[in-house]
Parts: sequence; structure tokens; C-alpha cells
Amino acid sequence: MDGATKTPSTIPQAELDRITDDLIAELKTVYDPEIPVDIYELGLIYKVDIDDDYHVDIEMTLTAPGCPVAGEMPGWVEEAALRVKGVKSAKVNLVFDPPWSPARMSDEAKLELNML
Repeated sequence: MDGATKTPSTIPQAELDRITDDLIAELKTVYDPEIPVDIYELGLIYKVDIDDDYHVDIEMTLTAPGCPVAGEMPGWVEEAALRVKGVKSAKVNLVFDPPWSPARMSDEAKLELNML
């Protein structure tokens, strides 16, 4: 939709809020195997969109492009999204721009990794 105005969702706001909260909770169950912090707190999730058909598009990155689980992690994230009640489909797009940096981590993640 280049240049087009995004139309409001037909999904009621309360339902969107619940799905969003549930998606965050599920994303927090996915961990980078090399770091004891979930991908949400690490700041690896860049964008989550829910369309009117209850399809979820997730844009995420990895801590490094050569991450050993680069081939598997998108599937783990899609599975997590599909566990949310109401979500009918999910697609993860890996992006590396902007590159991830520790500055994207939450304070909770920094505390867990003794970086505060």
C-alpha cells in the first residue's frame, strides 16, 4: 500500500489489544539459545501487524546475521504466534536493517545479562 492511507481495522480494539498482549506473552516464550533472555526483551521483534483476516506479519532480526538458529527461529516465532487464540496464520520476515544492537534490549534483559 505505497502512499495509501491505512484504513482502520475491522477487528474491535479490545480484541486487537487482547491479541497483542497474548502475542507478546507468546513471543516471550521464544529464546535465543545462546542468550538466556527471550527474543522480545532482546529487542529482536521490530514490527507486528495483525490484518482484518487475523493474519499476523512479524518483522524480526537476529543478534547476528550468522546466528546458528537463523533457519529455525522464524519457525519458532510463527509457532508462538499461532498459539494465540484468534490468530489464523502468521508469517515471519527476517530483516537486518536496522542491524540489532544491545541498545535495543529492555532494561529487564540488560539486568538479566548484568549489563546495567
